[in-house]
Amino acid sequence: MMVRLFGNQKTTNKPFGSAAENGVGKFNDINDTALQELKKLGVSHVWYTGVLEHATMADYSKLGIALDDADVVKGRAGSPYAVKDYYDVDPDLAADPKNRMKEFEALVQRTHKNGLKLLIDFIPNHVARSYKSDAKPAGVVDLGEKDDKTKAFTVNNNFYYLPGKSLVVPKGNDPLGAAIKGPKEDGKYTETPAKATGNDVFSEAPKIDDWFETTKLNYGVDYQNGRKTYFEPVPDTWLKMRDILVYWAKKDVDGFRCDVAEMVPVEFWAWVIPEVKKVKPNIIFLAEAYNPKEYRKYIEQGKFDFLYDKVGLYDGLRRLMRGEGKTEDITKVWSEESRGFSSHMLRFLENHDEQRIASKDFAGDPLRAIPAMTVSATLGSGPVMIYFGQEVGEPGRGAEGFSGEDGRTTIFDYWGVPEHQKWLNGGKFDGGKLSLQQKQLRDFYSRLLNLCSSHEALRRGRFYELQDANNLAKEYNDKDLYAYLRYTENKRVLVVVNFSATKTYVPTLKVPPTAWKLMGLDPLRTQFNYTDVLNGRAVSSTSRVTLPPLSAVVLEINPL
Repeated sequence: MMVRLFGNQKTTNKPFGSAAENGVGKFNDINDTALQELKKLGVSHVWYTGVLEHATMADYSKLGIALDDADVVKGRAGSPYAVKDYYDVDPDLAADPKNRMKEFEALVQRTHKNGLKLLIDFIPNHVARSYKSDAKPAGVVDLGEKDDKTKAFTVNNNFYYLPGKSLVVPKGNDPLGAAIKGPKEDGKYTETPAKATGNDVFSEAPKIDDWFETTKLNYGVDYQNGRKTYFEPVPDTWLKMRDILVYWAKKDVDGFRCDVAEMVPVEFWAWVIPEVKKVKPNIIFLAEAYNPKEYRKYIEQGKFDFLYDKVGLYDGLRRLMRGEGKTEDITKVWSEESRGFSSHMLRFLENHDEQRIASKDFAGDPLRAIPAMTVSATLGSGPVMIYFGQEVGEPGRGAEGFSGEDGRTTIFDYWGVPEHQKWLNGGKFDGGKLSLQQKQLRDFYSRLLNLCSSHEALRRGRFYELQDANNLAKEYNDKDLYAYLRYTENKRVLVVVNFSATKTYVPTLKVPPTAWKLMGLDPLRTQFNYTDVLNGRAVSSTSRVTLPPLSAVVLEINPL
């Protein structure tokens, strides 16, 4: 969830609106009732997005927090991925900004009390250009405080510099629209020498599409000289980032979602993750990763627990949901990941970076998620994630401000999330304002997530695809049906999904003798008991499974 948006009850939604106009969610909004409802939905972990203090146009100078320059801020609320102080939390999220850390610590305790665990973001690759920690513990030397700014690169500098050059803010940045000027918005932001920009741009004049509001951190890689590495002795940035991670681990967070983890050398992760696990052994490290060729390296060498499965299952399912793909895209994913790291992949259909399923830019209909979400949740034994509002079909409509009309829910602006607010229902968290279809959709998500957390075959079972055995590509439309088995020594399920938005199928599904034997069942027996454990109904046989448009079944198989 985006904490800034989750508990916000205001419905004004004025483009480029202030926090006072459009409202802002607080740590305290995520109360016991909200957490219990998430637990009932089938959630085990909550990723609280946007917790760390980041650059913003909000004025907290009375708290001793320097006012940011709008020339290098994206959006009125600011990007949560332009961190301004690694040792502090966003004052926007506190009912009493002076006590913001205490309110966050209370949320951690409240989350645990309600039987849930929590992750926060760790943004290791870049920070806001205005980075300066005013909350760092005694004795901590700030990032860049002792850098030699006369040198473009030296191993113990925390930043990369462009000596003799000053930053040129890209033209066209208009964070509050034409009608309003943000603080110091005059195109005269001063940075001399200029620092390298977060997305590996070593120029004093980053472009408007670059991450120009951020600066790249130096992990001992000399990018301008053949990417030569200097990892021994351990670079200063490594030590500082370890201390930051340990600081939050000691506040009892249960994991970190590590932003653009592949932009930081894998050697750093191989060193730092074991260091943090010395403090909290079961803490989770989740990598935002997009290069399938590097997945094994970041799991085995880098020691990550889980990686994003975006360039793989998400992309394949997105095509299917839009009527553009084939089920063989799923086959490709499991066949590649079955080589040992499928259980380390985090599956999802939405997150803060991606377009909403119900948006016209994605699928246009939240019901198209039913077959795809079933596959996401049951294809492997790794974790599955949903983004707040997904379960009620939030479409991400509106030009919120800096974010624009892009099918996403803004991360840059103050905003109310309308369909989610119907579930919020004035702080009751009871879905009282949802439509019947929205209630049915949320019920589907609840049944699916709870099934995945409780059913042995889905939690840790092996996988067997049935596409070839059924010749589905010829007998049926290869854009529509996908079928597979998940099984342990005790439990067996058959999963079948229909991606068609118009066709009902009654497929005659064949399970080959080899599969029966792998499941510990006699292939010569013909009588089995089938129960659709997803939809709560008995099915007489696999030859009489009716699959309406945009539907899924999970059939538990038991001998009579």
